[in-house]
Amino acid sequence: MDISQAEIDEVVRNALLEDRADADITTETLVPADLQSAACIIPKAEGVLAGVEVAKAVFRAVDPELEFQAILLDGARLRVADSTGESGAIAELSGSVASILKGERVALNFLQHLSGIATETDRYVREVTDYDAVILDTRKTAPGLRSLQKYAVAVGGGTNHRRDLSDGVLIKDNHLAAGRLSELALGGVVRRMRESAPSAWEIEVEIETLDQLHEAVEAGADIVMLDNMTPSEMAEAVRIVDGQALTEASGGITLDNVKEVAATGVDRISVGALTHSVTGLDISLELLDMG
Repeated sequence: MDISQAEIDEVVRNALLEDRADADITTETLVPADLQSAACIIPKAEGVLAGVEVAKAVFRAVDPELEFQAILLDGARLRVADSTGESGAIAELSGSVASILKGERVALNFLQHLSGIATETDRYVREVTDYDAVILDTRKTAPGLRSLQKYAVAVGGGTNHRRDLSDGVLIKDNHLAAGRLSELALGGVVRRMRESAPSAWEIEVEIETLDQLHEAVEAGADIVMLDNMTPSEMAEAVRIVDGQALTEASGGITLDNVKEVAATGVDRISVGALTHSVTGLDISLELLDMG
């Protein structure tokens, strides 16, 4: 997934406003405005890097005169310091110390969060390398950060599901409940969507039982989302579908069970945990002693 510079700049602007980088009373009191030095951003944990251009945009927004040199690019595998002290620096900065300090926390927040997502996604992808299933993200993202979070999933080797509600059809349980209020069964809901949607659109429907599965496939669904099914139920669903539609496992997917889920033969596995509860990767910024 590509992300535009305009999207990055908007998210960065909001983050700097939130942190009041323009009114850092500690830095402005203690750090001379003309003090110049350099700094480096280094990993403190192994993982997959994501967010370098976002960090660069933070420092550029704080002070256009700061020099930011990326040493590693997104997708690089990070390593911690070895016995020689070499740590595989992510980036180097030089310029106003006050400006570096004002942008430090926001830049690291982005780097840590996005690298955490890329790293977790990579773990899931590597778990299923022996199978054909692809790992998908969901719309369970932090408000205002979806573009960045889905970008980080792609950096980690995952595949993006719908970007937003306009980006494809997904008939979920409450859509089906609304259909029942109008005396429309699951098959009728799918057929109505098929009649209304452009021919190029794929129709995905969330099902919870094998009876619903039969109805969805007969109505012409392109993708059936197997919601919170056991691995044995998923395997039976794959057998029933028999290539008539794509199958997607969803709900309760973890690193501990994702390989078992992939072994059922499903085509896709969607994992909300990639974005909604990921742990940030440990990354820090260190000022360099230029003396």
